[in-house]
Amino acid sequence: MDALFENRSAAGAKLATKLGSYRDQPDVIVLALPRGGVPVAYEVARSLHAPLDIFIVRKLGLPGYEELAMGAIATGGVRVLNEEVARYIPETLMDSVIERETAELGRRERLYRGQRPPLPVKGHKIILVDDGLATGSTMRAAAMSLRQMRPAKIIVAVPVAALETCAEFRNEVDEVICAVTPEPFMAVGEWYADFSQTSDEEVRKLLERAESDRQLGSSIPP
Repeated sequence: MDALFENRSAAGAKLATKLGSYRDQPDVIVLALPRGGVPVAYEVARSLHAPLDIFIVRKLGLPGYEELAMGAIATGGVRVLNEEVARYIPETLMDSVIERETAELGRRERLYRGQRPPLPVKGHKIILVDDGLATGSTMRAAAMSLRQMRPAKIIVAVPVAALETCAEFRNEVDEVICAVTPEPFMAVGEWYADFSQTSDEEVRKLLERAESDRQLGSSIPP
């Protein structure tokens, strides 16, 4: 099975070619799911001349059965509960999980963004980027959370995805861009020559570089 992308940066450059209609639009914001989505999203934002930020999602897993999601919290203080599960959970247990995950979300926000506030989402066209979609569970939680912040439009964009997952998202967000949907899919990492873990330091540096470009008005053409 041959890799489709050399690395996440190359995948981002490929993905950006599918998003050309959003270039130079002042109401477009690119949001990355850290950590792996950040190098991809950086190239997308760079090509589109759009601001880049992160959107952190923390699933609220039931203690002892973490794969069972009671809901999720996300950047901006957003909370989405899975009522089918949450209504059976004692309030004290739910509060404990929310408190723990809120602390972790805040830690990551400070680590990645520093003192910079999140970019405004309300009324903007949001391009939500990750390095790929397999089951899509994290992206689904992100899209649900983001919807609570009332953006004008949500566009899910990934370099590679399972065909069925890509199709499912067309019923959940305003637009879906999956650059390639190979079959059989297997796993996201199978399609990258280099799928090494993105470090916290790389995330921080890419966000700083994107912010510097934005402030200086010196976005580099693709």
